[in-house]
Amino acid sequence: MSTKTQDPLAGIRAPGDPPVDVFLTGTVFLDIIFTGLDSAPVRGTESWARGMGSSPGGVANMATALARLGLHTSLAAAFGDDMYGEYCWETLERGEGIDLTSSRTVPGWHSPVTVSMAYEGERTMVSHGHEASVHEALPGPPPARSCIASLTPGQPQGWVAEAARAGSVVFADTGWDDTGTWDLAALPDLAYCEAFLPNAAEAMRYTGTGCPRAAARALTKTVPLAVVTMGAEGAYAADGRTGETAEVPAILVEALDTTGAGDVFMAGFVTGTLAGWPLADRLALAGLTAALSVQEFGGSLSAPGWGEVAAWWQRVREVTPAEGPPGAALDRYAFLSGLLPGATRPWPLRRAVPTLGFRPRSANGPGPAPRPGH
Repeated sequence: MSTKTQDPLAGIRAPGDPPVDVFLTGTVFLDIIFTGLDSAPVRGTESWARGMGSSPGGVANMATALARLGLHTSLAAAFGDDMYGEYCWETLERGEGIDLTSSRTVPGWHSPVTVSMAYEGERTMVSHGHEASVHEALPGPPPARSCIASLTPGQPQGWVAEAARAGSVVFADTGWDDTGTWDLAALPDLAYCEAFLPNAAEAMRYTGTGCPRAAARALTKTVPLAVVTMGAEGAYAADGRTGETAEVPAILVEALDTTGAGDVFMAGFVTGTLAGWPLADRLALAGLTAALSVQEFGGSLSAPGWGEVAAWWQRVREVTPAEGPPGAALDRYAFLSGLLPGATRPWPLRRAVPTLGFRPRSANGPGPAPRPGH
């Protein structure tokens, strides 16, 4: 089942609601992923990969994950004026149904590129790109139920406050603090955020605690809702307004490529939050979608939709107790039964991996439709 026919917010949509469920902005990369490597490349030798895929990466990983879960997603980004940029634009707009009204093509600017090599359960990446001056000219956020911001210490983003004042629920994550200061005051945009989703290492450094759970509770002094991801241990959330806490263990899977797993987790949590689910159910969906994603290669390529979730849930209920998870795990995901249709494809699912050059061509030739900025 595609995300286009599964709407997690169908029961709460009303006339006059914003046309956009989630707005986000950032840099889109063209990701080239080499798979099937038995070991790391060795200096002075040539390594052959058994597989390769190409897809939009960077902020496109999260935008794709949101769209595949049925949320009306709007992305503001700069796109290169080259074949890579055309490919990413068409893949996101036509292939995933993402609104790119706020995006722009930058004449003469080449797309940022990342080459990712996956082997032994890890990945190595090499990236290249230049900053696009158009970022300052991108329009502000449209009316939206929510926004997602990636916060960088010492670099406030004016649009975050603008979105919050307009009524958007703001979710935020962050990256490693290269300055080493780990000062929450360096993230002033947290004042406008409803939820903050760092990983365990980031959360503990920002709060000076030695436990991810204590870190989440400490963060609620700064932001209403703190969610800390703990890798193989799962995720823990604390709501500072109600005092509620929730913890959901991770689903143990064989991880082939963890690229974009954090983005997929965020997409699942945002989906459950906008739908008004209980805190533990939001964590459960986020963890499940992240677990499904790491079993495939690539970032946006591996983001699951409701079809993958339905197939997983059907498989879990069909296996014998000796093969499957304990009853407690089945109970934890029982809320899915009322949300999902029957799986239409057998488990395990495999997404087609698009490669540059294999695209539908129109009767008038291969050229894409004109885009803003041309």
